[in-house]
Amino acid sequence: MSDHNFDPIAQKFVNNIYGTTKGKIRSEIIWLELQHCLANLPQRPLRILDAGGGFGYFSQKLAELGHQVVLCDISSELLKVAKNQIADKPYAKNIEIHHCAIQELNQVVSGHFDLILNHAVLEWLSAPKETLKGLLTFLSPEGLLSLMFYNREAQRFFNLISGNLEFVAKDMVRKKVVRLTPTHPLDEKEVISWLTEFDMIVTRKAGVRVIHDYLKDKNISHDKFDLLLTMEKQYCHQEPYASLGRYTHLTVKGMTE
Repeated sequence: MSDHNFDPIAQKFVNNIYGTTKGKIRSEIIWLELQHCLANLPQRPLRILDAGGGFGYFSQKLAELGHQVVLCDISSELLKVAKNQIADKPYAKNIEIHHCAIQELNQVVSGHFDLILNHAVLEWLSAPKETLKGLLTFLSPEGLLSLMFYNREAQRFFNLISGNLEFVAKDMVRKKVVRLTPTHPLDEKEVISWLTEFDMIVTRKAGVRVIHDYLKDKNISHDKFDLLLTMEKQYCHQEPYASLGRYTHLTVKGMTE
């Protein structure tokens, strides 16, 4: 099995991820978490790695704040989108772009980063644990990792309440690949066990889309979007809602003696 590449559906990926109500909620919650990261890092231009960052949605926002960002992805098409979007922007000089897999980063970059972003990547990889371990070698001792992954238990709960009982009974194994549905959703406890093994600890957890995906009336996401977003922000850190987010976001740092 090889890692997933979005080249064939790059524009659909861009439109679906950030051009929909669910995409807007995702971006708002993640930006909230990134602002928390920035507040807990030195107040200076940071060196940031956006690993598997696609067309660099957050790379661009961080570069605009004056940070030095390295963006990498295996999709040449998504990186073309990134280059087109930043071409006439004054912050373009703050973004360094590399067409490579995360596993090949040591061939194109060196040194450490104050902040590493790894969003919605692990669930598409053939060896997520090993890739995460390698990625952490680039994190500075006092740095933070912004990690988001597709939540397997949220997928299970969604299918249970949707009546897809046979699918759950078969352990949610798909007969065919759904192009924008991750192939390997991750269990939060397992990811945290990996992090513990790598001498890392979770300092903050947020659920991404703890309400939106469970709405019985999908029109609410459009008709009451502002209120829905307010509620998403209100409940994303509270249990049990945080653990029901379609994605889980973890802020991670190294263990101290």
